[in-house]
Amino acid sequence: MRINITARHFKLSEKMKGYVEKEVSRLKKYYDGIIDVDVILRWEKKTRLAEINISVSGTVLTAHEHSENMAKSVDRAVDKLERQLKKYKDRLHRFEHEATGSEPFQREVEESF
Repeated sequence: MRINITARHFKLSEKMKGYVEKEVSRLKKYYDGIIDVDVILRWEKKTRLAEINISVSGTVLTAHEHSENMAKSVDRAVDKLERQLKKYKDRLHRFEHEATGSEPFQREVEESF
């Protein structure tokens, strides 16, 4: 998993960079197929914006958050992505289950009786 961090309108400190990498890396436990993570941090007059884009096998999951604190924005965006990854993984699991399906086996069992 590659993590790209971009800071707009401010200089990113090493402490904040480490914090962002730590928070984003915890997404790995929800889905192992994460390819790239792009984090864009923006500093505006009264708000701090965090945008995180995750590339997973042909799909891009995105979360935007803003608050008065950059760490809070990052936390909220990562929480949103956790929910999205869980939903994505569940959808994949259901699709694989339906693709292999148990219908042919059930038909064979019903025909034998």
